[in-house]
Amino acid sequence: RSANGEPVMIDDFREAYWWLRDNTPEDARVLSWWDYGYQINGIANRTTIADGNTWNHEHIALLGRSLVSPVKKAHRIIRHLADYVLVWSTQYGGMWGDDIAKSPHMARIGGSVYKEINPDEFYQDEKGNPSDMMRKSLIYTAVHYRLNPAIPQFKPDTFEEVYTSKNRMVRIYKVLKVSKKSKKFGKEGRGYQAWYNG
Repeated sequence: RSANGEPVMIDDFREAYWWLRDNTPEDARVLSWWDYGYQINGIANRTTIADGNTWNHEHIALLGRSLVSPVKKAHRIIRHLADYVLVWSTQYGGMWGDDIAKSPHMARIGGSVYKEINPDEFYQDEKGNPSDMMRKSLIYTAVHYRLNPAIPQFKPDTFEEVYTSKNRMVRIYKVLKVSKKSKKFGKEGRGYQAWYNG
Protein backbone atom coordinates (compact mmCIF):
# COMPACT_ATOMS: atom_id res chain seq x y z
CA ARG A 1 0.00 0.00 0.00
CA SER A 2 1.06 3.57 -0.60
CA ALA A 3 1.58 6.10 2.22
CA ASN A 4 -2.09 7.12 1.94
CA GLY A 5 -3.31 3.50 2.09
CA GLU A 6 -4.02 3.01 -1.62
CA PRO A 7 -3.21 -0.43 -3.08
CA VAL A 8 -0.04 -0.52 -5.16
CA MET A 9 0.36 -3.05 -7.98
CA ILE A 10 3.91 -4.05 -8.78
CA ASP A 11 3.90 -5.92 -12.07
CA ASP A 12 7.55 -5.61 -13.07
CA PHE A 13 8.25 -9.32 -13.30
CA ARG A 14 5.36 -10.22 -15.62
CA GLU A 15 5.99 -7.09 -17.68
CA ALA A 16 9.65 -8.05 -18.11
CA TYR A 17 8.85 -11.60 -19.16
CA TRP A 18 6.20 -10.37 -21.61
CA TRP A 19 8.77 -7.90 -22.97
CA LEU A 20 11.08 -10.85 -23.66
CA ARG A 21 8.23 -12.77 -25.30
CA ASP A 22 7.20 -9.84 -27.50
CA ASN A 23 10.58 -8.31 -28.36
CA THR A 24 13.08 -11.14 -28.80
CA PRO A 25 13.39 -13.85 -31.44
CA GLU A 26 11.66 -17.13 -30.61
CA ASP A 27 15.01 -18.90 -30.51
CA ALA A 28 16.52 -16.38 -28.05
CA ARG A 29 18.46 -17.88 -25.14
CA VAL A 30 18.28 -16.03 -21.82
CA LEU A 31 20.93 -16.24 -19.11
CA SER A 32 19.87 -15.43 -15.56
CA TRP A 33 20.42 -16.95 -12.16
CA TRP A 34 18.62 -20.30 -12.08
CA ASP A 35 15.84 -19.03 -9.78
CA TYR A 36 14.05 -17.34 -12.69
CA GLY A 37 14.43 -20.13 -15.25
CA TYR A 38 10.90 -21.52 -15.03
CA GLN A 39 9.43 -18.01 -15.20
CA ILE A 40 11.46 -17.15 -18.31
CA ASN A 41 10.46 -20.40 -19.97
CA GLY A 42 6.81 -20.45 -18.88
CA ILE A 43 5.87 -16.77 -19.14
CA ALA A 44 8.30 -15.44 -21.75
CA ASN A 45 8.38 -18.71 -23.73
CA ARG A 46 12.13 -18.40 -24.17
CA THR A 47 14.96 -20.85 -23.64
CA THR A 48 16.76 -20.36 -20.36
CA ILE A 49 20.26 -21.51 -19.50
CA ALA A 50 19.22 -23.00 -16.13
CA ASP A 51 16.15 -23.49 -13.95
CA GLY A 52 15.14 -25.16 -10.70
CA ASN A 53 15.58 -28.60 -12.26
CA THR A 54 19.20 -28.07 -13.32
CA TRP A 55 20.94 -30.70 -11.22
CA ASN A 56 24.34 -30.55 -12.89
CA HIS A 57 26.58 -28.72 -10.41
CA GLU A 58 29.17 -27.80 -13.05
CA HIS A 59 26.43 -26.22 -15.17
CA ILE A 60 25.28 -24.00 -12.29
CA ALA A 61 28.93 -23.25 -11.46
CA LEU A 62 29.50 -22.00 -15.02
CA LEU A 63 26.45 -19.78 -14.63
CA GLY A 64 27.84 -18.43 -11.34
CA ARG A 65 31.26 -17.91 -12.91
CA SER A 66 29.68 -15.97 -15.78
CA LEU A 67 27.80 -13.62 -13.48
CA VAL A 68 30.55 -12.90 -10.93
CA SER A 69 33.40 -12.49 -13.41
CA PRO A 70 34.54 -9.04 -14.58
CA VAL A 71 32.40 -7.75 -17.45
CA LYS A 72 34.79 -8.49 -20.35
CA LYS A 73 35.63 -11.97 -19.05
CA ALA A 74 31.94 -12.68 -18.45
CA HIS A 75 31.18 -11.59 -22.01
CA ARG A 76 33.79 -13.99 -23.41
CA ILE A 77 31.84 -16.85 -21.77
CA ILE A 78 28.25 -15.64 -22.20
CA ARG A 79 28.55 -14.87 -25.92
CA HIS A 80 28.74 -18.64 -26.44
CA LEU A 81 25.73 -19.39 -24.21
CA ALA A 82 23.06 -16.71 -24.51
CA ASP A 83 21.53 -13.85 -26.47
CA TYR A 84 20.19 -11.93 -23.45
CA VAL A 85 21.02 -11.55 -19.76
CA LEU A 86 18.22 -10.91 -17.24
CA VAL A 87 18.89 -9.68 -13.70
CA TRP A 88 16.69 -8.79 -10.77
CA SER A 89 17.43 -5.31 -9.39
CA THR A 90 14.59 -5.21 -6.87
CA GLN A 91 16.49 -3.05 -4.38
CA TYR A 92 15.58 -0.10 -6.63
CA GLY A 93 11.92 -0.95 -5.95
CA GLY A 94 12.43 -1.32 -2.19
CA MET A 95 12.90 -5.11 -2.06
CA TRP A 96 16.40 -6.25 -1.09
CA GLY A 97 16.32 -9.91 -2.16
CA ASP A 98 17.73 -9.21 -5.62
CA ASP A 99 20.70 -10.58 -7.52
CA ILE A 100 23.19 -8.58 -5.44
CA ALA A 101 21.89 -10.32 -2.31
CA LYS A 102 22.21 -13.68 -4.10
CA SER A 103 25.57 -12.97 -5.73
CA PRO A 104 27.84 -14.25 -2.90
CA HIS A 105 26.06 -17.59 -3.37
CA MET A 106 26.82 -17.38 -7.12
CA ALA A 107 30.48 -16.83 -6.26
CA ARG A 108 30.56 -19.78 -3.82
CA ILE A 109 29.04 -22.14 -6.37
CA GLY A 110 31.22 -20.82 -9.19
CA GLY A 111 34.33 -21.04 -7.02
CA SER A 112 33.59 -24.65 -6.08
CA VAL A 113 34.44 -25.64 -9.67
CA TYR A 114 36.41 -22.70 -11.11
CA LYS A 115 39.31 -22.10 -8.75
CA GLU A 116 40.10 -18.61 -10.14
CA ILE A 117 36.95 -17.46 -8.33
CA ASN A 118 37.67 -16.84 -4.67
CA PRO A 119 34.28 -16.43 -2.97
CA ASP A 120 35.98 -14.89 0.10
CA GLU A 121 36.84 -11.90 -2.10
CA PHE A 122 33.27 -11.41 -3.32
CA TYR A 123 31.21 -9.54 -0.72
CA GLN A 124 29.67 -6.29 0.51
CA ASP A 125 30.87 -4.83 3.80
CA GLU A 126 28.54 -3.82 6.64
CA LYS A 127 27.97 -0.43 4.97
CA GLY A 128 27.02 -2.00 1.65
CA ASN A 129 30.30 -1.20 -0.09
CA PRO A 130 31.27 -3.90 -2.61
CA SER A 131 34.61 -5.65 -2.60
CA ASP A 132 36.80 -4.94 -5.62
CA MET A 133 35.82 -8.29 -7.14
CA MET A 134 32.10 -7.64 -6.68
CA ARG A 135 32.34 -4.08 -8.00
CA LYS A 136 33.94 -5.30 -11.26
CA SER A 137 31.51 -8.20 -11.77
CA LEU A 138 28.89 -8.46 -14.47
CA ILE A 139 26.11 -9.01 -11.92
CA TYR A 140 26.97 -5.85 -9.95
CA THR A 141 27.32 -3.80 -13.13
CA ALA A 142 24.08 -5.12 -14.66
CA VAL A 143 22.02 -4.46 -11.53
CA HIS A 144 23.35 -0.92 -10.99
CA TYR A 145 24.08 0.27 -14.55
CA ARG A 146 22.69 3.81 -15.11
CA LEU A 147 20.93 3.71 -11.73
CA ASN A 148 24.13 4.25 -9.73
CA PRO A 149 26.38 7.00 -11.13
CA ALA A 150 29.50 5.18 -9.88
CA ILE A 151 28.97 2.33 -12.35
CA PRO A 152 30.89 2.75 -15.62
CA GLN A 153 29.52 2.24 -19.12
CA PHE A 154 29.68 -1.27 -20.52
CA LYS A 155 32.75 -1.87 -22.66
CA PRO A 156 31.96 -1.69 -26.38
CA ASP A 157 30.78 -4.92 -27.97
CA THR A 158 29.81 -6.59 -24.69
CA PHE A 159 26.28 -5.87 -23.41
CA GLU A 160 23.55 -3.38 -24.30
CA GLU A 161 20.68 -2.45 -22.01
CA VAL A 162 17.43 -3.13 -23.86
CA TYR A 163 14.84 -3.12 -21.06
CA THR A 164 14.37 -1.85 -17.51
CA SER A 165 11.01 -2.41 -15.85
CA LYS A 166 8.78 0.43 -14.62
CA ASN A 167 9.94 0.18 -10.99
CA ARG A 168 13.53 -0.73 -12.01
CA MET A 169 13.18 -4.23 -10.55
CA VAL A 170 14.09 -6.27 -13.64
CA ARG A 171 16.72 -5.44 -16.24
CA ILE A 172 17.47 -7.11 -19.55
CA TYR A 173 20.65 -6.77 -21.59
CA LYS A 174 21.35 -7.91 -25.12
CA VAL A 175 24.57 -9.87 -25.54
CA LEU A 176 26.59 -8.29 -28.33
CA LYS A 177 28.80 -10.29 -30.70
CA VAL A 178 27.06 -13.59 -29.93
CA SER A 179 29.04 -16.52 -31.32
CA LYS A 180 27.16 -17.76 -34.39
CA LYS A 181 29.16 -20.99 -34.35
CA SER A 182 28.18 -21.76 -30.74
CA LYS A 183 24.54 -20.90 -31.39
CA LYS A 184 24.48 -23.20 -34.44
CA PHE A 185 26.07 -25.99 -32.38
CA GLY A 186 23.34 -25.64 -29.76
CA LYS A 187 20.53 -25.56 -32.32
CA GLU A 188 21.81 -28.76 -33.90
CA GLY A 189 21.52 -30.50 -30.54
CA ARG A 190 24.93 -32.09 -30.92
CA GLY A 191 25.76 -31.78 -27.22
CA TYR A 192 22.49 -33.46 -26.27
CA GLN A 193 22.91 -36.14 -28.93
CA ALA A 194 26.44 -36.96 -27.73
CA TRP A 195 25.17 -37.31 -24.17
CA TYR A 196 22.15 -39.37 -25.25
CA ASN A 197 24.24 -41.72 -27.41
CA GLY A 198 26.71 -42.21 -24.56
